[in-house]
Amino acid sequence: MPELPEVETIRRGLQPVLEGASIIRVEARRPDLRFPFPERFSERLTGRTITALGRRAKYLIMYVEGGPVLICHLGMSGSFRIETPDGSEIPGVFHHERSKSVTHDHVVFDVMSAGGARSRVIFNDPRRFGFMLFSEGTSDTHPMLAGLGVEPTGNALDGALLASLLKGRRSPLKAALLDQRLIAGLGNIYVSEALWRAGLSPLREAGTMAKAGKKAKEQSEHLAEAIRSVIADAIAAGGSSLRDYVHTDGSLGYFQHSFAVYDREGEPCSKPGCGGHIERIVQSGRSTFFCRTCQV
Repeated sequence: MPELPEVETIRRGLQPVLEGASIIRVEARRPDLRFPFPERFSERLTGRTITALGRRAKYLIMYVEGGPVLICHLGMSGSFRIETPDGSEIPGVFHHERSKSVTHDHVVFDVMSAGGARSRVIFNDPRRFGFMLFSEGTSDTHPMLAGLGVEPTGNALDGALLASLLKGRRSPLKAALLDQRLIAGLGNIYVSEALWRAGLSPLREAGTMAKAGKKAKEQSEHLAEAIRSVIADAIAAGGSSLRDYVHTDGSLGYFQHSFAVYDREGEPCSKPGCGGHIERIVQSGRSTFFCRTCQV
């Protein structure tokens, strides 16, 4: 599933085309994705101007003037692409082939920029685990977003806040960090990477990060910094290309070339002076990659 950096990269790719554009036509080519489309889906968006394109955790949020807020989730295999009026795609560097079958093009937005340029933004989703829903109030009031935790992209996530979120939790540290009610948008890849950067084991009890004393405080600060930095680095690199994830222009992200632990089972740990090797274990049905030597 695309994680926060991938969704943010897609938002930035769509933003120049969608923000300020008028929606000329919306075509939903099936009645549902993971959930049914909202009632009068196309009708309520057609003719509206898109005022902003935002992101909350792993959700894309489209704000339209005088209309409902559109909340989009990519699911496992969803992606957007931008086409010019002649049907040609914006060129990109392909590393793996992505789905181009029109049978998986489920939603098409025809838009016109303030300058009169026409474009098509197409949502393609072979597995149909993505969805598009309306929020009649603000985006934060929608049930999908109302309970989300702090974003890991700004200074709000510091050691003190992280310790307060983890206090009293007996679950493994990795499982706690994946809890979207605590920190919104973190996923399997970047939690593994952040824990390696912080030198913390994914197996340790989460509540140990909130213990009294200098050591726990320093560990919480290091982990908060590692989370913020790994997300920032991944966004700067354009996300990670795993399986179905692609940019809006068809090219793939390259943060996977910087992975320290993820999908590197059996390889030497790259931390200077460590000497350990990367292991793979399964936690809550998900693969966890870490170095038992330097992550304690």
